[in-house]
Amino acid sequence: MTPEARLAPVLLVAGTASSVGKSVLVAALCRISRQDGVRVAPFKAQNMSNNAAVTPDGLEIGRAQAEQARAAGLEPSVEMNPVLLKPQGDRTSQLVLLGRPAGRLHSADFPSRKRDLWPDAARALDKLRGRFDLVIAEGAGSPAEPNLRAGDLANMRVARHARGPALIVGDIDRGGVFAHLLGTLELLPPEDRALVRGFVINRFRGDPSLLGPAIEELQERTGVPVLGVIPWIDDVGVAEEDAVALERAASASGAAAVGEVDVVVVQLPRIANFDDFDPLVREPGVRVRYVRSAGEFGRPDLAVLPGTKATVADLGWLRERGLDRAIEAHAADGGAVLGICGGLQMLGERLVDEDGVEAAPGTALRGLGLLPIATRFSAEKTTRRASGEVFASAGPWEGASGLPVEGYEIHMGESAATREDGVRPLLRLGGEPDGAVSPDGRVAGSYLHGLLHNDRLRAALLHALGRRGRGIDASEEQRREEAFDRLAAVVREHLDMQQVRELVGL
Repeated sequence: MTPEARLAPVLLVAGTASSVGKSVLVAALCRISRQDGVRVAPFKAQNMSNNAAVTPDGLEIGRAQAEQARAAGLEPSVEMNPVLLKPQGDRTSQLVLLGRPAGRLHSADFPSRKRDLWPDAARALDKLRGRFDLVIAEGAGSPAEPNLRAGDLANMRVARHARGPALIVGDIDRGGVFAHLLGTLELLPPEDRALVRGFVINRFRGDPSLLGPAIEELQERTGVPVLGVIPWIDDVGVAEEDAVALERAASASGAAAVGEVDVVVVQLPRIANFDDFDPLVREPGVRVRYVRSAGEFGRPDLAVLPGTKATVADLGWLRERGLDRAIEAHAADGGAVLGICGGLQMLGERLVDEDGVEAAPGTALRGLGLLPIATRFSAEKTTRRASGEVFASAGPWEGASGLPVEGYEIHMGESAATREDGVRPLLRLGGEPDGAVSPDGRVAGSYLHGLLHNDRLRAALLHALGRRGRGIDASEEQRREEAFDRLAAVVREHLDMQQVRELVGL
């Protein structure tokens, strides 16, 4: 048997565009395969997202692949997403290669540089193929972009390398799905077209029987079967990769009802790791609103400044929108404020970028001045999982004091006290202080992503903010597992899994 013959098959899940549901479908297929006793792993050669995760060995990959690994019952590994691009603005992205920062890429450099990255992606894929029975690969955007074909890392090049089948997913909720599926196939070169073995229609809100004539015509024109029509799922409950999900959340949110805890999250242009707030979204008696202007701010119980890939640029945006004044007025009125990662940095007094990590070298900016800290950016990136306990004991954190916490850190920069008597940390992680909190506990910040995924801390904080009579309705761990199982059940019912298994030779 040749070494290649021992490698596991690969199923590529490509799409007609970004945000058509590829990530969620891969998660569902990973959970279904796990349920069926197949050792399966997810893979995405190149991801572009500011939603990231940290592997157990301190390496950085896309959040979607970490979620897919969880669906497969695995810890995430860097082989699942060897190339991660984190957009910074000005048509540049930070390149994270095999879990470590590897410089910046300008959009003009993408095609040529991506060609150089293919060997790393191919080796990562084949490592997974050597360890598992099946690899389910997620494409990026659309494979039908002739201008990007030469630098393709994540789409049909993966299928060609593995000599595996590809599915093309289209989002019918956007309209025009049959034209999108047909056009995508027609724009592929013949050798890639031959690898497309099925179409999947996603997010359908009506009666599938109504699609019969259109499906028949599509199949007659292309010779490619439609393997399933996946219905719209209101509450997927799985962390999403694209910030497009926040647009849906913002359009669905309104003023908090009487008795609800009202949480405002500032939707920064380069918001990162926004799934930090998913546990709040799923809590009964809590309303989460994503806002982009001072006029939307209102009078929340808690205002949150989230993580960002570009703290300096997003701080400027915050001021342009008047949100800095809204947050300052909220704090002055005794309102609770929480900053996570970049949000913590913004809450401080100063931000200094001597080496030009985020801005021009020598840049020094005034922060919101709500915490007595200063941040200095550095080229060295911190990526690690961390655990410890809540150290703060005043204000909203009184009931959480001493509770255990765990999460992960991803940041370029360190924050330190600006006064001689130091600063009260919000947490202690590994015995070391983390973040900061005002003397009355009303303003706090931490570098720890996943802070609100800690059930007991979340329950104590929400109780302090006014949610009465509730403990933990369900642990976040339990909710996520149940969400994967619900998702898998829907996809198993509406996708021809027998044909999918036959395509990959299982």
